[in-house]
Amino acid sequence: MTAATPVVRRSRTSPGVVVRQVVLAILGVIWLVPVYLLLANASKRPEVFGEYSVWQPGDLGGLLSNMADAWGRGRLSLGTLSTALYAIASPALAVLVGAAAGFSIVALRLRRGFFWFVLIFTSTVFPLQMILMPLFIGYASTGLYNTRTGMILVYTVISVPFSAFVMRNFFSGIAHHVFEAAVVDGASPWRIFWRIYLPMSGPALVAIFILQATFIWNDLLLGLTLSQSETVRPVIAALSALQSTYGGSAMSTVLAGGLLVSLPTVVLFLATQRAFTRGLSLGQF
Repeated sequence: MTAATPVVRRSRTSPGVVVRQVVLAILGVIWLVPVYLLLANASKRPEVFGEYSVWQPGDLGGLLSNMADAWGRGRLSLGTLSTALYAIASPALAVLVGAAAGFSIVALRLRRGFFWFVLIFTSTVFPLQMILMPLFIGYASTGLYNTRTGMILVYTVISVPFSAFVMRNFFSGIAHHVFEAAVVDGASPWRIFWRIYLPMSGPALVAIFILQATFIWNDLLLGLTLSQSETVRPVIAALSALQSTYGGSAMSTVLAGGLLVSLPTVVLFLATQRAFTRGLSLGQF
């Protein structure tokens, strides 16, 4: 009696998988082209910037020199500190307010909850440019113009609707029996929110925080409209001053500064990549 020879089956890659991988590779290369152009031109020294093609890179010394020049001339350190404050405080407040709104609508079953949800989310329908002038007038008349408190306030208000939208959808996936069981055990709604619902929604909170912090860090429009001094204006607004008539910085210096101020968001994403991916995979978006 002879032993049966195991049959080895070779897995074949379907044409659809191959096409998808090729398309993704092409899209990846297209996405990397602007990044390469940024690095190539930011590494050129200002005195030879116009002598070479935009596709020809400079050297590492030129990149470091341009970064140092942009950091010192644009006083980006002050803007970086202010923006770090805005990008931490405002998303944190917005996440808490949005989570509380979602908890009230879903768990507490707030009367006319869907109406309040639509009312909160409707504020995202109007373009930001439509409210700049009323916002500027209101800030100037109340003393919030060119203050860190005013910047934190406006960034928080803008971030709340998206946070409420995501958290309301996330809490809808939690069985209401969880809330009822906690009430039977004698827990108050406030305790249920802090001790049960918030810990369960940790990945979603992290994902929202990262998205909103990235938006605030990269904001230019509100920074130019509602701030003026170097100690209050965000770093992107400070970077734009390098390119103005009075800044007088070379394009390579401005590009190096842009590359420099974008590093914190990259570090933030890499540091929280696992939690961010988990939050996205939960399907609450």
